[in-house]
Amino acid sequence: MRFVDSNILIYALLKPKMEPDGRIAEMKKRSLEIIKRIQDGEKVATTLIHLSEVANIIASRSSVKASGEFIKEFLSLKNVEVAEVGVEDYLKASLIAIEKEIDVNDALAYLKMREMGIAEVYTFDKHFRKLDVVIVSE
Repeated sequence: MRFVDSNILIYALLKPKMEPDGRIAEMKKRSLEIIKRIQDGEKVATTLIHLSEVANIIASRSSVKASGEFIKEFLSLKNVEVAEVGVEDYLKASLIAIEKEIDVNDALAYLKMREMGIAEVYTFDKHFRKLDVVIVSE
């Protein structure tokens, strides 16, 4: 099982305003391949916090309806495990974020990955290089 960071979903789902440069186009292509594997049954995990990030961006760049459709469809996949996040989890993540100098949601992903025994993450986020994880999508 791998953890799916929000940026993978964002690159896969959003249409760029302009023709993307080579690097962005490659990330979009890789993200679409990952989404296809997930739709085909690959087991993955994420959190509601990460899904909320995606939903908010979809709502602001596309529509509220598209945002709701994304959440409904993604959460209906049987192979997607959504880790619960409580206040204490977010507090722990904030401490990791301070220590590692990374975004708090990246720290939350790392925290949940450790709790779930997940070593690999789908992401393009450079902050994960500071953590003891295997970045699959780079």
